[in-house]
Amino acid sequence: MFWSLRKKILLGYGLILLLLLVVFIWALSELQSLGEAGDAILKKNYRSIIAAETMIDALGMQNNAFLLVTQGSEQAGIQDFNRNESVFLQWLSRAKDNITEKGEKELIQQIDEKYVTYLSKFAQLIEIHLTSQSQSAIFYRDTLLPQFQTVHEKCDSLRIINEKAMYRASAHAREVADRSIVSLLAIGMSALGIGLIFSFVLSALITRPVKRMITAVKKVSEGDYSITLPVDASDEIGFLSEEFNEMVRSLKGFHDLNIRKILAEKQKSEAVILGIIDGIIVVDGEFKIININPLAGDIFNVEPEKSLGKHFLEIVKDEKLFKYLGHVQKTELPLLFDEEKNVITVNLGRGISYYAYSITPFYLEEENRPGVVILLHDITQLKELDRLKSEFVMMASHELRTPLTSIGMSIDLLREKAALKLNEKENELLSIAFEESQRLRALVNDLLDLSKIEAGKIEMEFISVPVRALFEKAVSPLKTQIEERSTELSISVPEDMPDIKADPGKIIWILVNLIANALRYIDKGGHISLLAEKIGSFAQISVKDDGIGIPYDYQSRIFEKFVQVKGARDEGGSGLGLAISKEIVRAHGGAIWVESEPGKGSTFTFTIPLY
Repeated sequence: MFWSLRKKILLGYGLILLLLLVVFIWALSELQSLGEAGDAILKKNYRSIIAAETMIDALGMQNNAFLLVTQGSEQAGIQDFNRNESVFLQWLSRAKDNITEKGEKELIQQIDEKYVTYLSKFAQLIEIHLTSQSQSAIFYRDTLLPQFQTVHEKCDSLRIINEKAMYRASAHAREVADRSIVSLLAIGMSALGIGLIFSFVLSALITRPVKRMITAVKKVSEGDYSITLPVDASDEIGFLSEEFNEMVRSLKGFHDLNIRKILAEKQKSEAVILGIIDGIIVVDGEFKIININPLAGDIFNVEPEKSLGKHFLEIVKDEKLFKYLGHVQKTELPLLFDEEKNVITVNLGRGISYYAYSITPFYLEEENRPGVVILLHDITQLKELDRLKSEFVMMASHELRTPLTSIGMSIDLLREKAALKLNEKENELLSIAFEESQRLRALVNDLLDLSKIEAGKIEMEFISVPVRALFEKAVSPLKTQIEERSTELSISVPEDMPDIKADPGKIIWILVNLIANALRYIDKGGHISLLAEKIGSFAQISVKDDGIGIPYDYQSRIFEKFVQVKGARDEGGSGLGLAISKEIVRAHGGAIWVESEPGKGSTFTFTIPLY
């Protein structure tokens, strides 16, 4: 007969569950018996005890009522007596409804009779007291007090009868509890013993082939593909053993085939690394070099073979690059090429060379932390072209400035002297020529300033200056435009805002440019906000407007040279203002960016160090 592993497990644990069910049912029956015994204590006797004690208390209060009468408070004493009479009769009625013990009925009847007599004697006492207080005291001592004591004794006897019954019920409950403990202990130990026996048998049945399989898996993981498992069962374990043996045979075939492929791929990868035109350094999770091509060796003046296994900083003595390696390893996010930021400069003997680098993480099978690949791309020619371009722009701008100034002055002189001799069309052409000459002059000045900044030749005078003062000086030359456009301009600077260390003239130039751009793109009656706040060791300065905003496809290029938003209002600018602003901010050690949503305005923000 075929018994699957599932059936074996269900049979074993089914027997254990059956034993647990028997113990559970037996425990329920014993707990029910114990509950009934406890309920008997509460229901049968506790109420009668409470009734007896309450009647004794009420009787005592009635006896004390006579003291009020003797002190001249006849009305209060009688009211107190009557109130406690109601309490006594109420609990006497409850005692009558809860007669559970032998002799309790006769005792309650005697209490009832004696109490009625006590009530009549008290009424007589009140009548005697009204005529003679001395006679009432004698009547209380000889007649009422003995009657009070009789009723009190009967009530006390009622309490004692029920207390003795409670003690008997409690003893019975204790016997039931002891019997339940013994029986549950016996049945529980039996069930535990049987369950342990079944568990050992079942666990041995299941774990023996599993242990054999674990040993076999370890040997396979160590590279021993000759291992086979005996198939001595027809259940799932037996089927698993057969499949395991088949898997090992397949792995052996793959292993023999893959070793040749791995060696071929390794040789191919090494050939690619050696033949690539960029420098490559491969670093493991411990920042040790595991591969480096000849070009990278030439860049850092090391022999590739002698660099293997050494720490990165032993070969590449660049703390900034090493910091980026750690950041990429920690975040597992690649660092892409950036020809402005991610550049290292080396002197190879034949001159200065520039290399832009990218860093890409990868995982090695034997390591928990990722390794990284550093790709070094030669941008020396690009840097040289950029330098030549900047020098050409600077030279051309410088050479164009003088003739443009002369042309502007000549046209302005013609406008003043020959305006009356020219017709309306000729005057209009002369005005257009003057405006275009002024525009060309401004463009040349912007190009010259930008070239100086890029070449690092612009002079910067850093001083400590309040941000609010910069805002006020930047707004001053634009007040006329602000009033003509009915623009609302607000300035928000925290009272504890520290001063920034900057060149005031350059920062004011940036603010004027940003405010002028905002005026150009907001509607009449719009709003411009100048904001400042302290963020760490930087001051964050923002110019916010509620204008037409910037299209998303322009936002990533807005700080590039000659970029102007198509369709924007008043496109008379040179497209260099934001590019110059970016270079000035970078020269201060800060950053500049824009946040904008088309139709909802723009916010230009830049940071300046505080110290």
